[in-house]
Amino acid sequence: MASSAGRVLVYGGKGALGSAIVNHFKSNNWWVASIDLIPNEDAHSNIVITKTDSWTEQEQEVLKAVEGSLGDEKVDAVYCVAGGWAGGNAASSALVKNSDAMWKQSVWSSVIAANISSKWLKENGILALTGAKAALEGTPGMMGYGLAKAAVHQLVKSLAAGDSGIPSGAVVTAILPVTLDTPMNRKFMSNADMTKWTPLEFVADLFYKWATKAERPENGSLLQLITDERKTSVEPAS
Repeated sequence: MASSAGRVLVYGGKGALGSAIVNHFKSNNWWVASIDLIPNEDAHSNIVITKTDSWTEQEQEVLKAVEGSLGDEKVDAVYCVAGGWAGGNAASSALVKNSDAMWKQSVWSSVIAANISSKWLKENGILALTGAKAALEGTPGMMGYGLAKAAVHQLVKSLAAGDSGIPSGAVVTAILPVTLDTPMNRKFMSNADMTKWTPLEFVADLFYKWATKAERPENGSLLQLITDERKTSVEPAS
C-alpha cells in the first residue's frame, strides 16, 4: 500500500461503473478497495456485504471490515456508486417494494459511505455520491427511484455544510447522470439513442481527476452529466 500513488475506496465497486472506476485507478497505480455484495477480483481489498436486511447491521459489518483493511491509514477519495433502478407510480402494486429496494441501494450505501469518510477520508480529500438528474424534478413513473436519489442530493448538501463531521477541507459532491452506458442498459434499452448515454470511462476519469485534486467541483455541488453525440459535459444543477 505504501508504494501506491494514492488510496481510494469504491462503494459499489463490482457494478459496471464501480468496476470501471476500480480498473482506472488501479491502472494509475492507486490502491483500491471495493465494497459490494460480491468481491471485485481486480481490487486490492474487498469488503463483502452480507447484511442486507438491517441498515445498522450493514453499517457495523462494513465499518469493521474497512477498519480491518485500512487500520489507521486514510484514503484520498471515497466514491459511492452503488444503486439501481426500479419504476412504478403510486398505483403500482410494487411501489413500496421498489421504494424499499431503491432506499437500500442508494441511501443506505451513501450514508454508510459518509460515515466511512468521517473516519478514514484524508483532510482535503473528496467524497462523491451518485444522484440522478431526473430527481431534480418529479419522477411519477419511478417514484421510489426519485425519492432515494433526491435524498442523496440532500445528504450532499448536509455533508458539505459546517460541522457535518467530514474532514477539514474535504469536498463533497454528487454526480447526476441521465443514463450510463452500461451492459445492462444496452441489453434492456437496445433501441435507445446511445449517443446520449454517458460512457463509464468518462466518469472514472472524472473521479480520477478529482482524487488528484484536478478540476475539483465546489463543495456541495450537484453535477449533471449531460451527454450528446457521445460528448459529455459536467453542468452544476441550479
